[in-house]
Amino acid sequence: MPRRIDPGELATVLLPGGLTLVSACSAESTVLADAVETAGAALGAMTFAGIFVGGLNRRTWRAGPKARVLTFFLTPDLRAEADRVEFLPLCYQDILVELRRRKPTAALFMCSPPDADGLCSFGTEVAFIAELWREIPVRIAHINSLMPQTRGSFGIPFDALTAYVEQDQPLAGTPAAEPDAVASAIAAHVARFVPDGATVQAGLGKLPDAVFGALGAHRDLNAHTGLMGDGLLRLIEAGAVRHATVGVAIGSARLYASLDHPAIHFAPVSITHGAESLAAIDDLVTINSGIEVDLFGQVYAELTPRGLMSGPGGASDYARGARGHGLRIVALPANAGNGTISRIVAPGQAAGPVSLGRMDVDVIVTEHGAADLRGLGYEARALALIAIAAPDRRDTLAEQWAAYARKL
Repeated sequence: MPRRIDPGELATVLLPGGLTLVSACSAESTVLADAVETAGAALGAMTFAGIFVGGLNRRTWRAGPKARVLTFFLTPDLRAEADRVEFLPLCYQDILVELRRRKPTAALFMCSPPDADGLCSFGTEVAFIAELWREIPVRIAHINSLMPQTRGSFGIPFDALTAYVEQDQPLAGTPAAEPDAVASAIAAHVARFVPDGATVQAGLGKLPDAVFGALGAHRDLNAHTGLMGDGLLRLIEAGAVRHATVGVAIGSARLYASLDHPAIHFAPVSITHGAESLAAIDDLVTINSGIEVDLFGQVYAELTPRGLMSGPGGASDYARGARGHGLRIVALPANAGNGTISRIVAPGQAAGPVSLGRMDVDVIVTEHGAADLRGLGYEARALALIAIAAPDRRDTLAEQWAAYARKL
């Protein structure tokens, strides 16, 4: 049987050193994070790894002078402690490969109380914990009665835990996002490319929620996505989505209270982002975003004026999985900075690494329309993208393209 411990006893069951996988996203345990800080130097040169979301996950898992963090998204809080942080810009399938290569020796995670069959649900964050817990020898749970039991993942048997703490903690979340005029215009253009019966992938935030809102009149849709927010819940409740496969839910308290809907099933990352599972889906429409798009159709989604914020994330997994049998859409506003900065840029003018190459994108959408890049050469692609840039940017972009095209 697992040992019930007080948070202050963590160092008696968590051996020093090694790699410890922690749940984050909506399942970030402040109880376990506090216990790590209390244990401090007793945990030695331990590295903590997880999927940390900027603005949501604020803990930095500082456990003494030798403790480090391995992250795949660079939150502001982790950036402030860059001297102890290893940032790897990997897509989700490569994150899974890297974690398996490094072989975590322990896991700290939040879960629900055991059900009648003795299973504890991973609840709102299934992705990597559900994938890897069997391979991790030390399993320490924060059992939280506020964590919903979710369908799809079989969870972890209570008897498979090494130790546990028991305490209520509200789940980390974000309020439901209301679309503005720009997001609504983009969503209307995206919706034209989504047929009834399609399987849709999208992320979190105002724009994805607006896209789901624009699909309310569709029928027989499915969702297959790593992240679920309130927008997808509303679409399910509207009767447009018959089945949703998701890895993580992040949103409002209402979202978390509604995850017992029979259409919602959670799955580990090998299913939500796996190339084989995605390749088996007919009519897969992936909808992602970016910070900038150049006139070749390359998407840049990692470097902001404040510095790097992420690796490529899951968008590249979906682009690879949908190639040849699906439709890959990238949607973004035409401008940033209150209209002072064009997000459609000339080749060589975008910042940071390429997140999605020109062969990873089929359609680019802004509030000014959609550029369908399928089957187009460089000149036609550039002209299609210029046509959906902000009107006051188009002449400049055309001049920049003409100058660049002379090199081709």
